[in-house]
Amino acid sequence: MPRPLRIATANVNGIRAAYRRGMGDWLAARDIDILALQEVRAETDDLTALLGEEWDVVHDAATAKGRAGVAIASRHRASIHRVAIGDDDFDSAGRWVEADYEVDGHELTVVSAYVHSGEDGTPKQAEKYRLLEGMTERLAELGADGRRSVVMGDLNVGHRTLDIKNWNGNVKRAGFLPRERAYFDGWLGDPEKPGYNAGAGLGWVDLGRRFSGEVAGPYTWWSWRGKSFDLDSGWRIDYQLASSGLAASAVSYSVDRAPTYAERWSDHAPVVVDYAL
Repeated sequence: MPRPLRIATANVNGIRAAYRRGMGDWLAARDIDILALQEVRAETDDLTALLGEEWDVVHDAATAKGRAGVAIASRHRASIHRVAIGDDDFDSAGRWVEADYEVDGHELTVVSAYVHSGEDGTPKQAEKYRLLEGMTERLAELGADGRRSVVMGDLNVGHRTLDIKNWNGNVKRAGFLPRERAYFDGWLGDPEKPGYNAGAGLGWVDLGRRFSGEVAGPYTWWSWRGKSFDLDSGWRIDYQLASSGLAASAVSYSVDRAPTYAERWSDHAPVVVDYAL
């Protein structure tokens, strides 16, 4: 039996800084097949130099240099990749990249997404909603044709109260606003069963919640400031959302939380899923 396909996502918070802090050691030990990256903040040449020639890299940089940026690195060569999402006049550069791969005879679409952090009542939040609208349209398209697809990344929304340690203090903040969370309900939820999260709506499955169950976390982001990491006072905002066909093949899920604050190479932890295609 072939080993499962290992797919990971990580907001690197600047890939050059992440490598200086030890990301390379994590990647060398983790045996990843496909890696989605967010907040790359670098050029494609920087990515290939750091990752090595054995990786096939597709990358979409942000319009403004040194900001955002998404990429997918794979041991398999992408047959095609796409970057535009949303309305024609919407600048999604550095926020969405998707690529098609053939793995052991199976076709697979992989997306790396980086949703705006937002700020309620500001143009930043309006841009966030425009991206979430574009994602809804694209998720409907990807789900409709029955492809094995996974949408991964820093989606900057805690879907449920289980996804934020101090959720009651954040109900009016971007990242936990009712309108933001409603998009996730549409992708994942069942309107007849509030809080249900097993692939209703558009049919996408939140693998973190499927594998972890009805428990707090496991969180994927902690502020660099204060004691939030040591106290595990975090947010679960990094996801692997799988189409129903792909979700059925998922056999394991993990959040690679650093053992100590000093060993962190990003303010996010990677999310790793094994798929037995």
